[in-house]
Amino acid sequence: MATRTNPSPSTIGPKLNLARLRTYPLRTRHSKVKMADGASPWRRGGSFRKFLATLPDILAGQTFQAVVAAIIEARRKKKPVILGMGAHPTKVGLNPILVDLMRKDVITAIAMNGAVIIHDFELAYQGHTSEEVEAEIDSGRFGMAEDTGRILNEAIVKGWQKGLGLGEAVGRYITSHSKQFPNRRSSLLAEGVQLGIPVTVHVAIGTDIIHMHPNANGEAIGGTSLLDFRKLAALVSQMEGGVYINLGSAVFLPEVFLKTVTLGRNLGHALKRITTVNMDFLPHYRPLTNVVKRPTQKGGKGYSLIGHHELMVPLVAAAVLEGLGR
Repeated sequence: MATRTNPSPSTIGPKLNLARLRTYPLRTRHSKVKMADGASPWRRGGSFRKFLATLPDILAGQTFQAVVAAIIEARRKKKPVILGMGAHPTKVGLNPILVDLMRKDVITAIAMNGAVIIHDFELAYQGHTSEEVEAEIDSGRFGMAEDTGRILNEAIVKGWQKGLGLGEAVGRYITSHSKQFPNRRSSLLAEGVQLGIPVTVHVAIGTDIIHMHPNANGEAIGGTSLLDFRKLAALVSQMEGGVYINLGSAVFLPEVFLKTVTLGRNLGHALKRITTVNMDFLPHYRPLTNVVKRPTQKGGKGYSLIGHHELMVPLVAAAVLEGLGR
């Protein structure tokens, strides 16, 4: 049996002499994490305000507090807080939270994509929404709910004839046909009309199920949406010192928002002191670029707050209301 021998020291390549290595006392080094910034254990029976104080002031905890503070400061100074949103927040049951923020004068305007009006309408109309696409697409039934297509397209056409934007057109239809909408108090569109808060809708033809229905009118859909784009641009142009929140829109609303910012600046509104926030459960390119970074490179601050809507939105809303005393 062969015996194992220790290898001789290598003679190939340079050797590192650590005898002259320079070190320093730990107390003189800058550290990013401090005990004072850490979380505190929860004590049963405490208030929500005390719960907020237990959160770590690190990373997302720090961003959360900064976003809440920006919204509170904006509303104390009577500056706008504009919410741009996709359909997911409505689909996960957050309309009551958002409506409450509208009623309590926290959200001053809402911009939404075309999918939101479908889920908002169906919840107000029958109390349920969001079909199983996989179960319906093979049969051709996907998107073919007769009531949704017929009524929403009717509302849009009537609004176009009256010179209304798309959001106001649907909101006024709901409020004027109250008996058909037993859950209208949780409708963002209806509450916008009731409270006098602008709710704008921004669509691309072919992206929403109601565009497949026979009474869809391209002139009305495009015309009302263009009116809403210009309305949103006017609102954004006045948001110096205010906050814009992108909630659950990965492509559409970030693109719309960027165009409203450049339109406002082109018309002489500097928009140097704005706060932008992207809230989603995944980081996406366009929200980070077109909401968080580009609009604030001239001035202001942009934040990314990642987390599930059904948890993060109630937390932010409650923290803001606590801070405002509402």
